[in-house]
Amino acid sequence: MGTATTIHPVGAHLKGGAWLIEDVAAGDVLTPERLSDEHRLIARTAADFVRQEVAPARAALEAKDWSVARRLLVRAGELGLLATDAPESVGGLALDKVSSVLVASELAADSSFATTYGAMTGLAILPLIAFGTEDQQQRYLPGLVSGVSVGSYCLSESGSGSDALGARTRATRLPDGSFSLSGEKMWITNAGFADVFIVFAKVDGEAFTAFIVERGFAGVSTGEEEHKMGLNASSTRPVILQDVRVPAANVLGEVGRGHKVAFNVLNYGRLKLGASTAGGSRAALEEAVAYAKERRQFNQPIASFGAIRHKLADVAVRIYALEALLVRTADLIDRAVDAADGPPGARLLAALEEYAVEASIAKVAGSEIADVAVDENVQIHGGNGYVADYGAERRYRDARVNRIFEGTNEINRLLIAGMLAKRAAKGEVAIIPAAKRLAEEVTGPLGDGGDDSPLGVARHAVSGLKKATLMVLGTAMQRFGEKLADEQEVLMLTSDCAIETFLAESAVLRAEGAVSAGVPHADVHAAIASVAAADAAARVEAYAREAIAALTDGDTRRVTLAALRRVLKAAPVDTVARRRVIAGHVLASGGAGFDVR
Repeated sequence: MGTATTIHPVGAHLKGGAWLIEDVAAGDVLTPERLSDEHRLIARTAADFVRQEVAPARAALEAKDWSVARRLLVRAGELGLLATDAPESVGGLALDKVSSVLVASELAADSSFATTYGAMTGLAILPLIAFGTEDQQQRYLPGLVSGVSVGSYCLSESGSGSDALGARTRATRLPDGSFSLSGEKMWITNAGFADVFIVFAKVDGEAFTAFIVERGFAGVSTGEEEHKMGLNASSTRPVILQDVRVPAANVLGEVGRGHKVAFNVLNYGRLKLGASTAGGSRAALEEAVAYAKERRQFNQPIASFGAIRHKLADVAVRIYALEALLVRTADLIDRAVDAADGPPGARLLAALEEYAVEASIAKVAGSEIADVAVDENVQIHGGNGYVADYGAERRYRDARVNRIFEGTNEINRLLIAGMLAKRAAKGEVAIIPAAKRLAEEVTGPLGDGGDDSPLGVARHAVSGLKKATLMVLGTAMQRFGEKLADEQEVLMLTSDCAIETFLAESAVLRAEGAVSAGVPHADVHAAIASVAAADAAARVEAYAREAIAALTDGDTRRVTLAALRRVLKAAPVDTVARRRVIAGHVLASGGAGFDVR
């Protein structure tokens, strides 16, 4: 498989979060329609692998035959699907992050195997790439990228799910420089058959540190398979460490710097999980479309009913925006890596940290869009969707954990607004000056929105979304200052505004690029972007009103709410008619929408 080389769009290189205050042109972002032939090839390779090799093995995987999982991982390694991020020196392909996102999305057609894959690539391979010494990389990465060896990531504990640094697993220094690890890690993906574990423990009870632990080390064992709600074709077990002697050479990164490993890896894991949820959502939509076209009620297919078409269109709009957001964010990371100096691992870490806000948005948005997709899939299937004979029931169960994986959505919402506020306070992103300019702007004439075309109205709506989010964030920072971190309800509402804004802008930019390029069905692109922006505006208005009511009172509240109405004012959009256009395209394409393959 050849190297996927991205030709980055032109335009200024935006810092993480800067999209909130900067005007972004369609030519500034990479979109699914502008992917390279190499990108499309690796996406097809992943899609064919799932359809031809993973799907037929599902029964064996559900029966916990992990020899089949190992065989499939070896095959994935042969196809290069495990090697996208790894350097060529260890058998990797050193592809861009856009390629990695595409592979994760396509493999998600089978959610259990996607979980197995995600633990391997995002949580076992990436830490070694980013933090491993040359010796560690040469010892472990060739086996992992080939699939011959299986990796796992051991962070969570029963008493410290979201509070990762509260881990109680201990690492005691021994006289010869090695460490003795004792503790129990919970809910560990791939634990039933993994060979290599990335384990986090506190050295001498204080210094949070990452270690590379092999299954063959004395004292390593696993508990029984968890009886889970979903993802039953993936392995999840406790990992038990009893006085496990780990050589000093197996410290990953530095002693006491394990938080750097954990949190930077999670940034990438969140982006990859967003990609996985996009693929799972697309698979659910395709399943719903097929059933709606086949199932007849009142002497006609239910796909002919407006209520069903509305559901299909709604899911398609959400997926379109999510796919645009994912490709856009992955490309931003690639650009940052390419522009930086220094070792590859350090450049990648800096890029992941720079776009941590966008990665968290991808995770939250993706997992919640997936919930809508699988729920509507069950609803369209009716009673059949509730029984295990149809895939809709399995997809529904499998999707639920995504809001818990990689940091709960609540934790990620706190991170999104919290990181934006910190960057604003430090002057890393000029949010405070922009908020001051906005406060002056809303007291004067705002203009009529200009272009009244569907995309012109959508673009104007996105501008209003940015202003509304900025208004909420600026008001919150002014009201609470350094104590903002304690106001979780306000932070979460602020994040909801930011999430909707980034999704809507990504959809509009994608559609503008498609219309400008004259791609097939450009009118459908425009209709989707129009609906995405209108729907986002309605949701953001509700979030912002609730936040402003909590942040202000009296005359200040009335003035601020009036300003909010002004910045969100936009021409009305006939979303019913546009959804009919979108649904027609979704049904004609079998739910594939605008297939990047």
